[in-house]
Amino acid sequence: MTTQPTAQQLDIFADSRDVVLRNGVLDQLQSRDGAAARAALEELAAEYPGDGALSAMTVLVRELEGGSTTPFADHAALAIARRHHENEVVPAVGRALPAQDVQRWLAPCWCSLAQRASALAFRGAEAGNRAENHAAPLWLRAGEWSAAGAAVEAIESWWRIPAPLAWMTEVRYQVAGLDAAWPLLAELAWLAPARFAALLSALGDASLNTLRRRFDAGFPGTGEVDDYAWFPAWLLVVKPALAGRFGEARVQRDRAASRATALLGEILRREHEGDQHELVSLRQEFSRLHAGLFEAYMATRKVQHR
Repeated sequence: MTTQPTAQQLDIFADSRDVVLRNGVLDQLQSRDGAAARAALEELAAEYPGDGALSAMTVLVRELEGGSTTPFADHAALAIARRHHENEVVPAVGRALPAQDVQRWLAPCWCSLAQRASALAFRGAEAGNRAENHAAPLWLRAGEWSAAGAAVEAIESWWRIPAPLAWMTEVRYQVAGLDAAWPLLAELAWLAPARFAALLSALGDASLNTLRRRFDAGFPGTGEVDDYAWFPAWLLVVKPALAGRFGEARVQRDRAASRATALLGEILRREHEGDQHELVSLRQEFSRLHAGLFEAYMATRKVQHR
């Protein structure tokens, strides 16, 4: 005997049609085929004009259709394109695609922007986030570490400027790992504590996050973001084995936190050599730079010598 579908089964069959059409659009978006994605999108819109995915998918189809390779005429043109990607394309990708596919889909978009921005010089003296209107951070967002590093190296004295120093620090971390990145992390902390803190959050490194929590809980500072300038010196107190890595950092003599880190490295070396006479004056100098951190350092020495 033939069994007729129930009303509930018919509803399921009807509901599956929109899923099929929606998946058809997604398949073409994943293939980055603009024409095919447009055709699939129009079919979905014709049958299900109220579908919740239409808005986000429309943004992505337009992105595929409107791709340009023309170099940006100026920084203003790049800024407009970057804001469009950040405010419209990125959210649309997050709504339309599975989370594991978001970065893979966005990477070619960021690469395209970076290539079009490659001739624009760095303009770091401007206010706000205009420093971001450069190829390097776009290469970073694409995960193209080598290209990002090359773009930073083209900036004169990049290690003296917060934005490109932060970009190069991220490149070093992504390419060679945390141990290789310590010297640049130290330089960034001294030069731009707020950028240093932001980079720690962006990297999401478990060991760095643990150290940051220890620093936040125990550093004798003001509680303001500028405290992070002292992170490298504090780290030498709790992890003196890093003295060799921090010794590779370019010391910034006009910054007390940088001088303190270098001085503590010298103190640790003198302790290893047993030079007690020189240690007295070095420790006195260190105490003048940051009394609270000096006390934390001396507390570790009292424990060691009980």
